[in-house]
Amino acid sequence: MKDKNSVWSFFASVKLALFTLSAISITAIIGTVIPQNQKFGLYAQQYGDTAAQVIKVLDLHDMYGSWWFLGLLGLLSANIIICSIDRFPTAWKQMTTDQSGIAIAKIEKMALSHRIPAREKLSPDEVKTVLKNEGWKLTTKTSDDGTVIAGQKGNWSRMGVYLVHTSMLVIFIGAMIGHFFGFKASVFLPETRVTDKVYAAGHRSPIDLGFELRCDFFTIDFYDNGMAKKYVSGLTVLEDGKAPFSTEIAVNTPLKHNGITFYQASYEGYKDFVFKLTDPADGTVHTFIAPFQEQVEWKDKDIVFGVVNAEAFRDHVTRIKIWFKEGNSEPVEFWVDDNGIQEVASVSGAPYSLQAKQMYATGLQVAKDPGVWLVYLGFFMMLAGLYFSFFTSHKRVWIVTGQGREVLVAGSANKNKEGFEKNFTTLTDKLTDKLA
Repeated sequence: MKDKNSVWSFFASVKLALFTLSAISITAIIGTVIPQNQKFGLYAQQYGDTAAQVIKVLDLHDMYGSWWFLGLLGLLSANIIICSIDRFPTAWKQMTTDQSGIAIAKIEKMALSHRIPAREKLSPDEVKTVLKNEGWKLTTKTSDDGTVIAGQKGNWSRMGVYLVHTSMLVIFIGAMIGHFFGFKASVFLPETRVTDKVYAAGHRSPIDLGFELRCDFFTIDFYDNGMAKKYVSGLTVLEDGKAPFSTEIAVNTPLKHNGITFYQASYEGYKDFVFKLTDPADGTVHTFIAPFQEQVEWKDKDIVFGVVNAEAFRDHVTRIKIWFKEGNSEPVEFWVDDNGIQEVASVSGAPYSLQAKQMYATGLQVAKDPGVWLVYLGFFMMLAGLYFSFFTSHKRVWIVTGQGREVLVAGSANKNKEGFEKNFTTLTDKLTDKLA
């Protein structure tokens, strides 16, 4: 359009869209190749000091949060918005214009047209009945030259591209919300310990959870070759004014609380041991942490115990040798399998139930993304928009009557013209059968 200024034309151009999409694609590859949010030393070790400096200066270590990457997204967003505003009026006019207003002379010149002879003068209502049965939405206009019956289908398919444009903006907004108001972090939480903080990926700065998280237990099964088979963490959420909430998590079975998701990611075995002693007097269970070859005391019961030896396969303990003494009685030593239970005689008569296991820390990946539902919505809109854009089309037909004993049929479609020609042929065949 002649009255467009250069700035508007620049932001509405397809060339700008191709440039920004290409730039985003290429930089996304770079962000995939270069590990993100790592310490400078890792880049120096992996790529050398000079390359590490370049990575730092260009923010390639935090590419998706860098000003220039966000600028590319902003440029693409502006391009999408202005391009849509620029082209939408034309598409809206094509969808909503009364197609019966087209001049008969123009209909006669259409590439896809067909004339059907009729035995006698036709009533437009007879033609309309055929079209309505085929699902066409009709408008009619009568002039001295004849009656034009216009039908169209799929006019809203022209909105597919704008639905795709909108979906990209919704995804960008969701991603920005997740970037500025969410976080990705991790924490190693030893059994029996409580934390109210996790540590941001990369720079490891602490992030306050707003509640406390306790690791009640960690269990792990191994294959015969010593590789980890399955591990499970028992977690409890402790929050002021609310009842504690406990659950178990495993790989692909995370804990979600207050918009924060805790994923079971890894583990770390310690040289300490977790003891659970059941008081025979009232059945209560008391938990103790016992460092290797160090005594632990249960003062209320005048009991001391500890781990004097342990057998291990690779990095996990398989059997534990325990030393146990109550009051002035003779100490006893015995072996117990990792996480096994052993009854130990007491001076009161009823035996203690003793459970011992290697202590682990559960490794949790923690994520908060308040924009994720917008991202999901955006992808749903994109799929819908792509469907309308590629698998539907705006079909139009015109039938002119009142020109003697002939009916002129013409049609067009904005996409899938070969498929429309088949539909057009079917329609003309039905009209021929009806009118002949």
